[in-house]
Amino acid sequence: MQTSQKHPSSAGAHFYHQPVQGIYQMLQSNLCQDSSSQGTSVSFETCKEQYFTLESCPAPTNDFMDCDDSPSYASVSSKRTPFSPQGSQSCYSDHHQSSDNTYGSPISGLSSVDDRHQLKHKLRELEISLLAPEESDITDSCGCCVVKGGLHGSSQLAKHNWDQIAENIAQFDLKGALKVCAQAVSDDDVPTARGWIDNVLGKLVSVSGDPIQRLGAYLLEGLRARLESSGNLIYKSLKCEQPTSKELMSYMHILYQICPYWKFAYISANAIIQETMANESRIHIIDFQIAQGTQWHLLIQALAHRPGGPPSLRVTGVDDSQSTHARGGGLWIVGERLSDFARSCGVPFEFHSAAISGCEVVRGNIEIRAGEALAVNFPYVLHHMPDESVSTENHRDRLLRLVKSLSPKVVTFVEQESNTNTSPFFQRFVETLDYYTAMFESIDVACPRDDKKRISAEQHCVARDMVNMIACEGVERVERHELFGKWRSRLSMAGFKQCQLSSSVMVATQNLLKEFSQNYRLEHRDGALYLGWMNRHMATSSAWR
Repeated sequence: MQTSQKHPSSAGAHFYHQPVQGIYQMLQSNLCQDSSSQGTSVSFETCKEQYFTLESCPAPTNDFMDCDDSPSYASVSSKRTPFSPQGSQSCYSDHHQSSDNTYGSPISGLSSVDDRHQLKHKLRELEISLLAPEESDITDSCGCCVVKGGLHGSSQLAKHNWDQIAENIAQFDLKGALKVCAQAVSDDDVPTARGWIDNVLGKLVSVSGDPIQRLGAYLLEGLRARLESSGNLIYKSLKCEQPTSKELMSYMHILYQICPYWKFAYISANAIIQETMANESRIHIIDFQIAQGTQWHLLIQALAHRPGGPPSLRVTGVDDSQSTHARGGGLWIVGERLSDFARSCGVPFEFHSAAISGCEVVRGNIEIRAGEALAVNFPYVLHHMPDESVSTENHRDRLLRLVKSLSPKVVTFVEQESNTNTSPFFQRFVETLDYYTAMFESIDVACPRDDKKRISAEQHCVARDMVNMIACEGVERVERHELFGKWRSRLSMAGFKQCQLSSSVMVATQNLLKEFSQNYRLEHRDGALYLGWMNRHMATSSAWR
């Protein structure tokens, strides 16, 4: 993504002629009141070499691990990440914040109206410290100084003051600087936003730095893209050179191995379905994100060892056709692999494909047979379905009502614990910053910072979500997460009742976390399992009927 070619020079601005003092203290004390422990360690020598945009960061072309038999479960296309298995739904922008804040995700102390006004006030103070105070250009409104003439013309003083900032850049708190820039973007203060992007943030971020530096590199791309694009053009400006199928599966395998997020979804779903179907002789599973299909290997093995013989198993795989690239072929590949595996285990098996996005699924796409016990699996997929704030079709709730009409014995539901669906831009930015800070920290403890495969995995499999949430609106914004409390309301309104999770499900997920860092947390609350990184909840798993 070449988004850095359109920036006007900062030399064409009128700046305050006074030393830039206290900026770092202001950012730290007033803009970074969150609980994160991240700081920044900046090396000026490596800034140029290590800063890549989404387009310029090279993907390794050889020495990829063999993934033919690897459990790279998540399906990825040019618009997808580990948490974005389907990215083709069109969404319209909405600026009404969700009223449901049951167990709300932290917004780093900046989600309230008062904090937002305080941030705006501090941003204005920061501008005053940077912009030259000439009496003819300033009016007093509500105690704030406003530059009437805007940022036009030519001035050597402008460059000088941004240079002063650059000289003290090592003292900046990167998270605070990102928030100040995002607030300027939110306020349509383009000159200030460009100043921070061009003169500060670009020098602080690095795709091979610490977690906040790496995260900052992709958030910076999102801010750039938002400034330089609009409407249907935004997502086109985010396109990167698509990796080959083998490369993409390699990236997915890396993240699958070093992070428990997808394993959490699959193992909890397997445990819930196995327990629910313990006495059933005919089982049908509808998987709304079948991906590679290998997530069902554990269940097939468990069914094979059932006393009295295995039941028959039928799987319907719903999958957007764009996943073809990640798999290297269509859903027939998944069907063949699962059929071969089930045959080797002695389990009677059938596979049916529905190569369409979840938004397009209707009753005629699903074959229901009498005598079969039905299980439905939603792994990190429903947040891509547009809801009532996007269109009157409201596919998010429509699909839940459709599934309820099929009378499933159990529905397994896993989603990210984040609030980005209806949040205004700035709150959405801060939530994204907070959530992915935790994710990048969790990746950091498991993979070396200079690992090129890790860099490519983050670029192709994580960064897309963040850039989409920040840069895109309208039909292009497909990442619309909600908190568990909101999902619970939707499921209840569709007629579902929540099932209590047994101790065996808890034990299965606890055993999974033994493979990973001790900083991961598992909590059973509100009838659901919460997977967290330190003090941040990352995902929830629950069961419904």
